[in-house]
Amino acid sequence: MDLSNLKPAEGATQSAQRLGRGEGSGRGGHSSTRGTKGQSSRSGAGTRPIWFEGGQTPLFQRVPKHGFSNAPFRTEYDVANVQRLQRLVDEGRLSAGDSVTPAVLADLGLVQNEDCVKILGDGSISTPLDVSAHAFSASAQQKIEAAGGTATALDD
Repeated sequence: MDLSNLKPAEGATQSAQRLGRGEGSGRGGHSSTRGTKGQSSRSGAGTRPIWFEGGQTPLFQRVPKHGFSNAPFRTEYDVANVQRLQRLVDEGRLSAGDSVTPAVLADLGLVQNEDCVKILGDGSISTPLDVSAHAFSASAQQKIEAAGGTATALDD
């Protein structure tokens, strides 16, 4: 016994019904077992789009459309707090007077995307750092400058 000798069990398969082959075929002379008239009796009736409603105006055309969303155009910032900058100084990964850029923040793991970085003012900072970022909150800029550092906004 091998794969070439295998057959389905007796009665397990049936030959396909040959529809629409004339009156003498016993299977659909004039209507081909589709019933009479209407869209479902025509050829290609099963290929309607999923949103098709039988000729009625579709839902997406009936619902009013108004307004505008700015969401696709908003600027998504990767944020870092001054408290995290101070923690890096305390851990010895940054020192006083260091220049902190978005690339440095990405290398240190504070941000994922260095293309758009914003520094926020949560926490406190006591070490003077030269911080460059794309945006600063007012409190972050004030705290960095109060510690003796500089906050420089990058133009991109």
